[in-house]
Amino acid sequence: MNDRDRPMPPLIAFAGALGGLAVVRWAYRAALRVNQELEEARLARSAEAARTGDIPTLRRDPSTGAYRPD
Repeated sequence: MNDRDRPMPPLIAFAGALGGLAVVRWAYRAALRVNQELEEARLARSAEAARTGDIPTLRRDPSTGAYRPD
């Protein structure tokens, strides 16, 4: 019998499918973790800027109509 005529054993196909699912699950969880860390860093940076008063208040200039820092 030729190797080309022999089908893939079901156990190997099943193991490959399980391995593929494990990789997808790992990548999904890693993406969630990274996004959570980025969100925490973004919130911490904006909270710190608001605490220190680094974000200026904009007021409308009556003569030009443009918004300028207060």
